[in-house]
Amino acid sequence: MMRLDRFLCESGFGARSEVKTLLKKGLVTVNGEKAKRPEQKIDENADTVVCRGQKAEYAAFIYIMLYKPAGVISATGDRREKTVVDLLDTEARRGVFPVGRLDKDTEGLLLLTNDGELAHRLLTPRKHVDKTYYAEISGKVTEDHRIQFLKGLDIGEKKLTLPARLEILESKAHSKIRVTVHEGKYHQVKRMFEAVGCRVVYLKRLSMGTLVLDPSLKAGEYRNLTEEEIKSLKELT
Repeated sequence: MMRLDRFLCESGFGARSEVKTLLKKGLVTVNGEKAKRPEQKIDENADTVVCRGQKAEYAAFIYIMLYKPAGVISATGDRREKTVVDLLDTEARRGVFPVGRLDKDTEGLLLLTNDGELAHRLLTPRKHVDKTYYAEISGKVTEDHRIQFLKGLDIGEKKLTLPARLEILESKAHSKIRVTVHEGKYHQVKRMFEAVGCRVVYLKRLSMGTLVLDPSLKAGEYRNLTEEEIKSLKELT
């Protein structure tokens, strides 16, 4: 059982103050009867709630695809820095957190959710979930580098990195590449290129497992995952 106003907020009908206004105006019904008390208890799994003629659907979990812009940190809160959660509307923030993290100066795909179990499965090293990045590199990236990435690199840890797929899009003094890694080590892509004498000057995550950054999203924009995207992620893990 839960409060009616909370149910409406978490179903996407606005902040608590907006929901109270809707209730006062008689725009909400519970099982066909008008409801005006925000504190009214309802069974979110059995009762039928209609607001402004639209049935309210309660979702226990939230899954958000965010195009993280550079300059924002992957955290739920920070006293000095703007976080990815700060980019969300109030009603979309319901306990969500970033699944993994992108560096402050890295942009691209970031999944936010309140589904801790799925987040754990996506991040556990045992799953080796693919993560693909587009990067621009200071230094000429060559076929020799591609082979080194495939063999694994020494980035200063006990073990070499797992084999990574390096696709060279443009090989010049300023190179362009795509790389797919199967781990989530700290600054991993940057450290891998440093290990071969190059430097990452721009980095954007394109995909994580089956989830691909929506090309219609601009930096700082987000949307809810589709049912098919959620299903694919769960099947992957």
